[in-house]
Amino acid sequence: MDPRGLQARADELLEEFHRLRDGVGELQEQLRTIEVVVHSDDRLVTATVGPRGQLVRLDLDPRVYREQNSRELASKITETIQKGAREAADRALEFCRPFLPEDDVRAQLGGDLNTFFTRLDNDVLGGDAFR
Repeated sequence: MDPRGLQARADELLEEFHRLRDGVGELQEQLRTIEVVVHSDDRLVTATVGPRGQLVRLDLDPRVYREQNSRELASKITETIQKGAREAADRALEFCRPFLPEDDVRAQLGGDLNTFFTRLDNDVLGGDAFR
């Protein structure tokens, strides 16, 4: 690559870095405040899920005690919490979209940092940085 091309790429990366740095505080605050409330289909189970998909609160409608099938209730609770975790991840993705590529955010939310670093290695540093 010619020196002008390298300089242009360096300038582009520096501009992107400044944009990310300037917005990261607000992004972190937005991510911290994510809270999703979801209901089971029959509205007997309500789960409040936090920014990392963690259960913050679980509410059970008193009608659940009329049902004698504990496995069905456990499944309903689990499905409702998982639904909330997916919605929280989607909301985090929306907040991150202006800062990072969607695939990177999805990989990080799923705990896959290797995908992020592989893209960084290939796209930004020419493929040799992390080897």
